[in-house]
Amino acid sequence: MNDRRLIYAAAFLRALATGMAGVLLGLTLARLGFSAAAIGAVLSAGLVGATLALVVVTWAGDRLGRRRCLVGLSLLGAAGGLGAALVSEPWAMAAAAFVGILNGMGRDRGAALVLEQAILPATTDDAGRTGAFARYNLLTDIGHALGALLAAAPALLVAMGVEETRAFRGMFLLYAALLAAGAPLALRLSSAAEAGAAGPRRPVSPQSKEIVWKISALFAVDSIAGGFLGSALLSYFFFERFAVSAAMIGGLFFAARVLNAVSHLAAAWLAARIGLVNTMVFTHIPSSLLLASVAFAPSFGVAALLFLLREGLVEMDVPTRQSYVMAVVAPEERTYASGVTHLVRLGGWAVAPSFAGWLMQAASLAAPLFIGAGMKIAYDLLLWRAFRKLKPPEERE
Repeated sequence: MNDRRLIYAAAFLRALATGMAGVLLGLTLARLGFSAAAIGAVLSAGLVGATLALVVVTWAGDRLGRRRCLVGLSLLGAAGGLGAALVSEPWAMAAAAFVGILNGMGRDRGAALVLEQAILPATTDDAGRTGAFARYNLLTDIGHALGALLAAAPALLVAMGVEETRAFRGMFLLYAALLAAGAPLALRLSSAAEAGAAGPRRPVSPQSKEIVWKISALFAVDSIAGGFLGSALLSYFFFERFAVSAAMIGGLFFAARVLNAVSHLAAAWLAARIGLVNTMVFTHIPSSLLLASVAFAPSFGVAALLFLLREGLVEMDVPTRQSYVMAVVAPEERTYASGVTHLVRLGGWAVAPSFAGWLMQAASLAAPLFIGAGMKIAYDLLLWRAFRKLKPPEERE
Protein backbone atom coordinates (compact mmCIF):
# COMPACT_ATOMS: atom_id res chain seq x y z
CA MET A 1 0.00 0.00 0.00
CA ASN A 2 1.62 3.31 -1.03
CA ASP A 3 1.74 6.47 1.07
CA ARG A 4 -1.23 8.10 -0.66
CA ARG A 5 -3.52 5.15 0.05
CA LEU A 6 -2.35 5.04 3.66
CA ILE A 7 -3.16 8.74 4.07
CA TYR A 8 -6.56 8.29 2.43
CA ALA A 9 -7.39 5.37 4.75
CA ALA A 10 -6.33 7.22 7.91
CA ALA A 11 -8.19 10.39 6.91
CA PHE A 12 -11.38 8.44 6.14
CA LEU A 13 -11.32 6.62 9.51
CA ARG A 14 -10.71 9.87 11.36
CA ALA A 15 -13.53 11.61 9.45
CA LEU A 16 -15.85 8.72 10.29
CA ALA A 17 -15.05 9.14 14.00
CA THR A 18 -15.32 12.92 13.84
CA GLY A 19 -18.67 12.89 12.04
CA MET A 20 -20.07 10.51 14.64
CA ALA A 21 -18.72 12.47 17.62
CA GLY A 22 -20.07 15.74 16.25
CA VAL A 23 -23.59 14.39 16.65
CA LEU A 24 -23.18 12.28 19.79
CA LEU A 25 -20.85 14.16 22.13
CA GLY A 26 -23.30 16.83 23.27
CA LEU A 27 -26.13 14.29 23.57
CA THR A 28 -23.93 11.94 25.61
CA LEU A 29 -22.85 14.67 28.01
CA ALA A 30 -26.47 15.75 28.45
CA ARG A 31 -27.41 12.19 29.41
CA LEU A 32 -24.65 12.26 32.01
CA GLY A 33 -26.39 15.25 33.59
CA PHE A 34 -23.96 17.94 32.41
CA SER A 35 -25.30 21.48 32.29
CA ALA A 36 -25.18 23.51 29.06
CA ALA A 37 -22.24 25.44 30.48
CA ALA A 38 -20.38 22.22 31.29
CA ILE A 39 -21.03 20.84 27.81
CA GLY A 40 -19.69 24.06 26.30
CA ALA A 41 -16.61 23.84 28.52
CA VAL A 42 -15.87 20.29 27.35
CA LEU A 43 -16.26 21.29 23.69
CA SER A 44 -14.01 24.30 24.24
CA ALA A 45 -11.40 22.17 26.01
CA GLY A 46 -11.26 19.89 22.99
CA LEU A 47 -10.85 22.88 20.66
CA VAL A 48 -8.09 24.36 22.84
CA GLY A 49 -6.26 21.04 22.81
CA ALA A 50 -6.66 20.77 19.04
CA THR A 51 -5.38 24.32 18.54
CA LEU A 52 -2.34 23.65 20.76
CA ALA A 53 -1.58 20.47 18.80
CA LEU A 54 -1.88 22.43 15.57
CA VAL A 55 0.59 25.05 16.82
CA VAL A 56 3.09 22.37 17.87
CA VAL A 57 2.83 20.54 14.55
CA THR A 58 3.15 23.76 12.52
CA TRP A 59 6.42 24.86 14.11
CA ALA A 60 7.94 21.57 15.28
CA GLY A 61 6.22 18.76 13.34
CA ASP A 62 9.01 18.34 10.79
CA ARG A 63 11.71 18.27 13.47
CA LEU A 64 9.77 15.74 15.52
CA GLY A 65 8.98 13.70 12.41
CA ARG A 66 5.71 13.64 10.51
CA ARG A 67 5.15 9.91 10.98
CA ARG A 68 5.92 10.10 14.70
CA CYS A 69 3.51 13.03 15.10
CA LEU A 70 0.73 11.20 13.24
CA VAL A 71 1.16 8.17 15.50
CA GLY A 72 1.08 10.38 18.59
CA LEU A 73 -2.02 12.26 17.41
CA SER A 74 -3.83 8.98 16.69
CA LEU A 75 -3.09 7.66 20.18
CA LEU A 76 -4.03 10.94 21.87
CA GLY A 77 -7.32 10.98 19.97
CA ALA A 78 -8.00 7.41 21.06
CA ALA A 79 -7.32 8.44 24.66
CA GLY A 80 -9.89 11.23 24.30
CA GLY A 81 -12.46 8.71 23.09
CA LEU A 82 -11.74 6.43 26.04
CA GLY A 83 -12.17 9.38 28.38
CA ALA A 84 -15.58 10.18 26.88
CA ALA A 85 -16.57 6.53 27.33
CA LEU A 86 -15.32 6.07 30.90
CA VAL A 87 -15.15 9.28 32.99
CA SER A 88 -18.20 11.02 34.42
CA GLU A 89 -17.16 14.21 36.24
CA PRO A 90 -17.21 17.46 34.21
CA TRP A 91 -13.64 18.37 35.17
CA ALA A 92 -12.38 14.91 34.21
CA MET A 93 -14.26 15.01 30.92
CA ALA A 94 -12.82 18.45 30.11
CA ALA A 95 -9.32 17.19 30.92
CA ALA A 96 -9.84 14.16 28.68
CA ALA A 97 -11.13 16.41 25.90
CA PHE A 98 -8.09 18.68 26.17
CA VAL A 99 -5.44 15.97 26.34
CA GLY A 100 -7.26 13.76 23.85
CA ILE A 101 -8.06 16.64 21.45
CA LEU A 102 -11.67 15.41 21.47
CA ASN A 103 -13.44 16.77 18.40
CA GLY A 104 -17.12 17.57 18.85
CA MET A 105 -17.43 19.91 15.86
CA GLY A 106 -18.44 17.29 13.29
CA ARG A 107 -15.63 18.11 10.83
CA ASP A 108 -11.91 17.37 10.90
CA ARG A 109 -9.85 20.53 11.35
CA GLY A 110 -6.95 19.13 13.38
CA ALA A 111 -3.20 18.75 13.28
CA ALA A 112 -3.24 15.36 11.55
CA LEU A 113 -4.94 16.97 8.56
CA VAL A 114 -2.09 19.51 8.32
CA LEU A 115 0.55 16.76 8.25
CA GLU A 116 -1.35 14.66 5.72
CA GLN A 117 -1.75 17.62 3.40
CA ALA A 118 1.98 18.31 3.67
CA ILE A 119 2.81 14.70 2.77
CA LEU A 120 0.27 14.23 -0.03
CA PRO A 121 2.04 16.24 -2.81
CA ALA A 122 5.09 13.96 -2.57
CA THR A 123 2.93 10.95 -3.46
CA THR A 124 2.22 12.20 -6.99
CA ASP A 125 3.58 14.55 -9.67
CA ASP A 126 2.62 18.18 -10.19
CA ALA A 127 -0.07 17.32 -12.73
CA GLY A 128 -1.72 14.84 -10.34
CA ARG A 129 -1.46 16.90 -7.16
CA THR A 130 -4.86 18.63 -7.37
CA GLY A 131 -6.58 15.34 -8.21
CA ALA A 132 -4.97 13.76 -5.16
CA PHE A 133 -6.33 16.54 -2.95
CA ALA A 134 -9.75 16.25 -4.59
CA ARG A 135 -9.96 12.54 -3.76
CA TYR A 136 -8.69 13.22 -0.24
CA ASN A 137 -11.48 15.73 0.38
CA LEU A 138 -14.06 13.46 -1.26
CA LEU A 139 -13.16 10.64 1.14
CA THR A 140 -13.25 12.88 4.22
CA ASP A 141 -16.64 14.30 3.21
CA ILE A 142 -17.98 10.76 2.78
CA GLY A 143 -16.50 9.83 6.15
CA HIS A 144 -18.18 12.79 7.86
CA ALA A 145 -21.54 11.88 6.29
CA LEU A 146 -21.30 8.19 7.21
CA GLY A 147 -20.14 9.11 10.70
CA ALA A 148 -23.26 11.21 11.16
CA LEU A 149 -25.33 8.17 10.13
CA LEU A 150 -23.48 6.06 12.73
CA ALA A 151 -24.96 8.39 15.34
CA ALA A 152 -28.21 6.43 14.93
CA ALA A 153 -26.55 3.32 16.41
CA PRO A 154 -27.39 4.11 20.07
CA ALA A 155 -31.10 3.95 19.24
CA LEU A 156 -30.58 0.47 17.79
CA LEU A 157 -28.62 -0.60 20.88
CA VAL A 158 -31.39 0.67 23.14
CA ALA A 159 -33.93 -1.29 21.11
CA MET A 160 -31.78 -4.37 21.73
CA GLY A 161 -31.98 -3.82 25.50
CA VAL A 162 -28.83 -1.78 26.22
CA GLU A 163 -29.28 0.98 28.81
CA GLU A 164 -29.48 4.37 27.03
CA THR A 165 -26.54 6.19 28.62
CA ARG A 166 -24.34 3.12 28.26
CA ALA A 167 -25.31 2.87 24.58
CA PHE A 168 -24.29 6.47 23.95
CA ARG A 169 -21.01 6.15 25.86
CA GLY A 170 -20.19 2.87 24.17
CA MET A 171 -20.04 4.64 20.81
CA PHE A 172 -16.93 6.47 22.03
CA LEU A 173 -15.15 3.13 22.33
CA LEU A 174 -15.73 2.87 18.57
CA TYR A 175 -14.48 6.47 18.21
CA ALA A 176 -11.29 5.51 20.09
CA ALA A 177 -10.79 2.40 17.95
CA LEU A 178 -11.21 4.34 14.69
CA LEU A 179 -8.61 6.90 15.72
CA ALA A 180 -6.22 4.29 17.12
CA ALA A 181 -6.34 2.53 13.74
CA GLY A 182 -4.51 5.53 12.29
CA ALA A 183 -1.35 4.72 14.26
CA PRO A 184 -0.33 1.53 12.39
CA LEU A 185 -1.18 3.25 9.10
CA ALA A 186 1.18 6.12 9.98
CA LEU A 187 3.92 3.65 10.95
CA ARG A 188 3.71 2.11 7.47
CA LEU A 189 4.41 5.42 5.70
CA SER A 190 7.70 5.45 3.82
CA SER A 191 10.65 7.73 4.56
CA ALA A 192 9.49 9.94 1.66
CA ALA A 193 6.70 11.19 3.96
CA GLU A 194 9.22 13.11 6.04
CA ALA A 195 10.14 16.71 5.23
CA GLY A 196 13.37 17.01 3.29
CA ALA A 197 13.71 13.24 3.01
CA ALA A 198 15.99 13.71 0.02
CA GLY A 199 18.35 16.13 1.77
CA PRO A 200 19.08 18.27 4.85
CA ARG A 201 16.26 20.35 6.28
CA ARG A 202 16.41 24.10 5.85
CA PRO A 203 14.55 26.96 7.53
CA VAL A 204 11.55 28.44 5.75
CA SER A 205 12.78 30.92 3.17
CA PRO A 206 11.83 34.61 3.38
CA GLN A 207 10.07 34.32 0.00
CA SER A 208 7.89 31.45 1.22
CA LYS A 209 7.11 33.25 4.48
CA GLU A 210 5.94 36.27 2.49
CA ILE A 211 3.71 34.09 0.28
CA VAL A 212 2.27 32.16 3.24
CA TRP A 213 1.44 35.20 5.35
CA LYS A 214 0.07 37.14 2.38
CA ILE A 215 -2.26 34.33 1.36
CA SER A 216 -3.13 33.65 5.04
CA ALA A 217 -4.29 37.26 5.43
CA LEU A 218 -6.69 36.69 2.53
CA PHE A 219 -7.77 33.32 3.92
CA ALA A 220 -8.62 35.13 7.17
CA VAL A 221 -11.16 37.25 5.28
CA ASP A 222 -12.66 34.14 3.68
CA SER A 223 -12.83 32.21 6.96
CA ILE A 224 -14.50 35.09 8.81
CA ALA A 225 -17.02 35.25 5.99
CA GLY A 226 -17.51 31.50 6.31
CA GLY A 227 -18.15 31.96 10.02
CA PHE A 228 -21.10 34.19 9.10
CA LEU A 229 -22.46 31.35 6.95
CA GLY A 230 -22.12 28.29 9.16
CA SER A 231 -24.61 25.44 8.90
CA ALA A 232 -26.21 26.21 12.26
CA LEU A 233 -26.93 29.83 11.29
CA LEU A 234 -28.17 28.90 7.82
CA SER A 235 -30.44 26.26 9.33
CA TYR A 236 -31.83 28.88 11.69
CA PHE A 237 -32.43 31.23 8.71
CA PHE A 238 -34.42 28.58 6.80
CA PHE A 239 -36.43 27.72 9.91
CA GLU A 240 -37.33 31.32 10.77
CA ARG A 241 -37.80 32.59 7.21
CA PHE A 242 -39.84 29.71 5.78
CA ALA A 243 -41.14 27.87 8.90
CA VAL A 244 -40.02 24.48 7.57
CA SER A 245 -39.41 21.41 9.73
CA ALA A 246 -36.08 20.19 11.01
CA ALA A 247 -36.48 17.10 8.83
CA MET A 248 -36.77 19.26 5.69
CA ILE A 249 -33.72 21.27 6.68
CA GLY A 250 -31.80 18.10 7.48
CA GLY A 251 -32.62 16.66 4.06
CA LEU A 252 -31.51 19.89 2.42
CA PHE A 253 -28.14 19.84 4.16
CA PHE A 254 -27.62 16.15 3.37
CA ALA A 255 -28.11 16.95 -0.32
CA ALA A 256 -25.74 19.89 0.06
CA ARG A 257 -23.00 17.67 1.53
CA VAL A 258 -23.38 15.25 -1.40
CA LEU A 259 -22.92 18.12 -3.84
CA ASN A 260 -19.90 19.36 -1.86
CA ALA A 261 -18.26 15.95 -2.15
CA VAL A 262 -18.86 15.58 -5.90
CA SER A 263 -17.65 19.14 -6.54
CA HIS A 264 -14.13 18.27 -5.36
CA LEU A 265 -13.63 16.02 -8.38
CA ALA A 266 -15.13 18.64 -10.69
CA ALA A 267 -12.69 21.19 -9.26
CA ALA A 268 -9.67 19.04 -10.20
CA TRP A 269 -11.01 18.64 -13.76
CA LEU A 270 -11.62 22.38 -14.13
CA ALA A 271 -8.27 23.39 -12.60
CA ALA A 272 -6.42 21.29 -15.18
CA ARG A 273 -8.01 23.48 -17.87
CA ILE A 274 -8.15 27.02 -16.46
CA GLY A 275 -5.66 26.94 -13.56
CA LEU A 276 -5.88 26.69 -9.78
CA VAL A 277 -6.34 30.39 -8.93
CA ASN A 278 -8.92 30.88 -11.69
CA THR A 279 -10.87 27.85 -10.48
CA MET A 280 -10.82 29.14 -6.90
CA VAL A 281 -12.06 32.59 -7.88
CA PHE A 282 -14.43 31.93 -10.79
CA THR A 283 -16.40 29.25 -8.94
CA HIS A 284 -16.46 31.09 -5.62
CA ILE A 285 -17.92 34.38 -6.87
CA PRO A 286 -21.05 32.77 -8.44
CA SER A 287 -21.56 30.70 -5.28
CA SER A 288 -21.59 33.90 -3.19
CA LEU A 289 -24.06 35.60 -5.52
CA LEU A 290 -26.33 32.54 -5.34
CA LEU A 291 -26.23 32.59 -1.54
CA ALA A 292 -27.12 36.28 -1.37
CA SER A 293 -30.06 35.63 -3.69
CA VAL A 294 -31.45 33.08 -1.20
CA ALA A 295 -32.51 36.04 0.97
CA PHE A 296 -34.90 37.18 -1.79
CA ALA A 297 -36.44 33.77 -2.53
CA PRO A 298 -40.26 33.84 -2.37
CA SER A 299 -40.58 30.24 -1.15
CA PHE A 300 -38.58 27.48 0.49
CA GLY A 301 -38.47 25.53 -2.79
CA VAL A 302 -36.80 28.39 -4.63
CA ALA A 303 -34.48 29.08 -1.70
CA ALA A 304 -33.50 25.41 -1.53
CA LEU A 305 -32.73 25.30 -5.25
CA LEU A 306 -30.55 28.42 -5.05
CA PHE A 307 -28.81 27.06 -1.95
CA LEU A 308 -28.07 23.70 -3.61
CA LEU A 309 -26.68 25.42 -6.70
CA ARG A 310 -24.44 27.37 -4.37
CA GLU A 311 -23.31 24.21 -2.56
CA GLY A 312 -22.33 22.64 -5.88
CA LEU A 313 -19.80 25.46 -6.35
CA VAL A 314 -18.76 26.71 -2.92
CA GLU A 315 -16.24 23.99 -2.06
CA MET A 316 -14.55 23.78 -5.44
CA ASP A 317 -11.90 26.07 -3.98
CA VAL A 318 -11.01 23.58 -1.21
CA PRO A 319 -8.81 21.04 -3.06
CA THR A 320 -7.54 23.76 -5.41
CA ARG A 321 -6.59 26.01 -2.47
CA GLN A 322 -4.80 23.19 -0.68
CA SER A 323 -2.99 22.14 -3.87
CA TYR A 324 -1.95 25.72 -4.65
CA VAL A 325 -0.50 26.43 -1.20
CA MET A 326 1.52 23.20 -1.28
CA ALA A 327 2.73 23.98 -4.84
CA VAL A 328 4.14 27.46 -4.23
CA VAL A 329 6.43 26.52 -1.33
CA ALA A 330 9.32 24.05 -1.14
CA PRO A 331 8.55 20.44 -0.07
CA GLU A 332 10.26 20.91 3.31
CA GLU A 333 8.13 24.03 3.94
CA ARG A 334 4.75 22.38 3.41
CA THR A 335 3.99 21.57 7.05
CA TYR A 336 4.64 25.21 7.98
CA ALA A 337 2.49 26.52 5.12
CA SER A 338 -0.36 24.10 5.81
CA GLY A 339 -0.26 24.77 9.55
CA VAL A 340 -0.25 28.57 9.33
CA THR A 341 -3.10 28.70 6.81
CA HIS A 342 -5.18 26.28 8.91
CA LEU A 343 -4.56 28.24 12.12
CA VAL A 344 -5.74 31.43 10.44
CA ARG A 345 -8.87 29.76 9.11
CA LEU A 346 -9.64 28.19 12.49
CA GLY A 347 -9.44 31.62 14.14
CA GLY A 348 -11.77 33.17 11.58
CA TRP A 349 -14.39 30.45 12.00
CA ALA A 350 -14.30 30.93 15.78
CA VAL A 351 -14.71 34.72 15.72
CA ALA A 352 -17.59 35.31 13.31
CA PRO A 353 -20.63 33.30 14.54
CA SER A 354 -21.29 35.43 17.63
CA PHE A 355 -21.37 38.59 15.48
CA ALA A 356 -23.58 36.87 12.93
CA GLY A 357 -26.08 35.85 15.60
CA TRP A 358 -26.18 39.39 16.98
CA LEU A 359 -26.79 40.81 13.48
CA MET A 360 -29.63 38.35 12.86
CA GLN A 361 -31.32 39.60 16.02
CA ALA A 362 -30.49 43.30 15.87
CA ALA A 363 -30.52 44.06 12.14
CA SER A 364 -32.01 41.47 9.78
CA LEU A 365 -32.38 37.72 9.57
CA ALA A 366 -30.61 37.84 6.18
CA ALA A 367 -27.79 40.18 7.27
CA PRO A 368 -25.17 37.41 7.64
CA LEU A 369 -25.95 36.19 4.10
CA PHE A 370 -25.24 39.61 2.61
CA ILE A 371 -22.17 40.30 4.75
CA GLY A 372 -20.71 36.83 4.31
CA ALA A 373 -21.30 36.82 0.56
CA GLY A 374 -19.87 40.33 0.18
CA MET A 375 -16.73 39.45 2.15
CA LYS A 376 -16.21 36.29 0.09
CA ILE A 377 -16.48 38.21 -3.18
CA ALA A 378 -13.97 40.77 -1.90
CA TYR A 379 -11.64 37.93 -0.89
CA ASP A 380 -11.91 36.34 -4.35
CA LEU A 381 -11.09 39.57 -6.15
CA LEU A 382 -8.13 40.30 -3.87
CA LEU A 383 -6.85 36.75 -4.24
CA TRP A 384 -7.00 36.89 -8.02
CA ARG A 385 -5.24 40.24 -8.11
CA ALA A 386 -2.49 39.14 -5.71
CA PHE A 387 -1.76 35.62 -6.98
CA ARG A 388 -2.89 35.30 -10.59
CA LYS A 389 0.74 35.68 -11.79
CA LEU A 390 2.26 33.25 -9.27
CA LYS A 391 1.77 29.96 -11.09
CA PRO A 392 2.22 26.45 -9.68
CA PRO A 393 4.79 24.31 -11.55
CA GLU A 394 2.26 22.51 -13.75
CA GLU A 395 0.93 25.83 -15.11
CA ARG A 396 4.30 27.39 -15.98
CA GLU A 397 5.46 27.54 -19.60
